[in-house]
Order: sequence, then structure tokens, then C-alpha cells
Amino acid sequence: MQTTNLAPRSMDEEGKLLLRAALAVMLLFHGFSKLVGGIGPITGMVEGAGLPGVFAYGVYVGEVVAPILILVGLFTRAAALVVAVNMIVAVLLAHTAQFFTLNDTGGWALELQGMFLAAALAVALLGAGRYSLGGTAGRFN
Repeated sequence: MQTTNLAPRSMDEEGKLLLRAALAVMLLFHGFSKLVGGIGPITGMVEGAGLPGVFAYGVYVGEVVAPILILVGLFTRAAALVVAVNMIVAVLLAHTAQFFTLNDTGGWALELQGMFLAAALAVALLGAGRYSLGGTAGRFN
């Protein structure tokens, strides 16, 4: 006698893919903007904080390289942690004054940065999943 599994199929793997893709694509828009327009304003903020201006180039890692790795699912957990650190640095350098403020529509002024940070931490905790170049057994995935 053959039994059938009537339990609903889990969509966890598809959810991981959707979360990874949304985070990566949205961040890549910011990275592309910096590739086209340069990082002059970021260099100014970094130097204004007393750090060497060369640290501003880290934005390319956090907004271009790491999102591409997250999107394809390679070294996903490490890349997501890079994005999380990038968001923390962005808030500290450019948005500290907005931390306890609301925007014109009543939302948190830092909701975009907050969502990027939360999504990056979720990806770091969940890993890339099945639909990734690294696969479920891939190192750092």
C-alpha cells in the first residue's frame, strides 16, 4: 500500500531566494549610482569622521560586490554580514541625526536602511538555500 504525503510543501527555499534577490537588487541600484557618480560625498563623510578617505571605497564592496554575491548565492552569509556592517556605517556616518525622527508620511526616517540591515541579517542567519551557486552545502552559504 502506497501512502501519499498530504502535508503542504514548504516554500522556504523560494522565500530565501526572494529575500536574497530583493536585498541584492535594491542595493545594486545604490552601488550602480556610486559607480556612475563616484564616491566623493562618501569620501568627505569618511574624512569628516577622522578616518582615511580610502575607507570610502568600502562602499563598493558593500553595495556592489556583496550584493552580487548574495544574488548568485556564493559566500552568501559573509556577503550579507558585509552588507549589515555597510548599513551600520552608513547610519553612523550619514544618518545619525535622523535616528529618532519620522519622515513626512509618518514612517521612520531610516526605514530603508533599517530594512536593508534587517534583510541582510536575515540572509546571514538563513543562508542562501537551494537556489544558489553555492548550494545548501556550500561553504558560507
